[in-house]
Amino acid sequence: MRRARALICLLLGALALAGCTIVPTASSPQVIGPKKVPFGLLGKTIPGTKNGRVRFISQPVYIVDATGHLSASSRIVPAPPVLESVLRQIIIGPTRIESFNGYTSALPANLIILSASFRSGIGYIDLASTLSKMPRSQEVLAVGQLVLTARDVGLTLGIEVRGVQIIVAGVAQNSPIPGGHEANLVTPQDFQRLLNS
Repeated sequence: MRRARALICLLLGALALAGCTIVPTASSPQVIGPKKVPFGLLGKTIPGTKNGRVRFISQPVYIVDATGHLSASSRIVPAPPVLESVLRQIIIGPTRIESFNGYTSALPANLIILSASFRSGIGYIDLASTLSKMPRSQEVLAVGQLVLTARDVGLTLGIEVRGVQIIVAGVAQNSPIPGGHEANLVTPQDFQRLLNS
């Protein structure tokens, strides 16, 4: 009986407190003056830094259009672009509008890029798993997406990308190119015929 009484009192207290709120409510949005926004959140620089700023640019990435060709699309990324973060944008896939227009990605949605960087004009893309488990035509498009996107990131950075090497678990992979061949180092020229002209 004491437990039941204590439980009922506890529930009544919880219901009474549930009706209270610390934050006052309003029926419509309230305008907050710029001087009342704390922590420098409206400043032109990043709070807590010495004039730190983030600038964004539009960076081309390649996705598969409705005709099955590779087509450039823009993504907003921090400037200067980093190959690894730009490649992650194409793994996310097409936007809702692009999907509505028939655009897709040949890259698996669960693909993990461990690292991606440029050294001496070569792009090195280290993946957690191989692309060779995909159908051959899809694998060619996926490699084309990576290579052409890497080329455009290099152009933005002022790097002439001579080729791209895909690595899985520290081992360089042979990548398929259009025409049925494979190469350890694939070039952007290998995939020009996949572009929607």
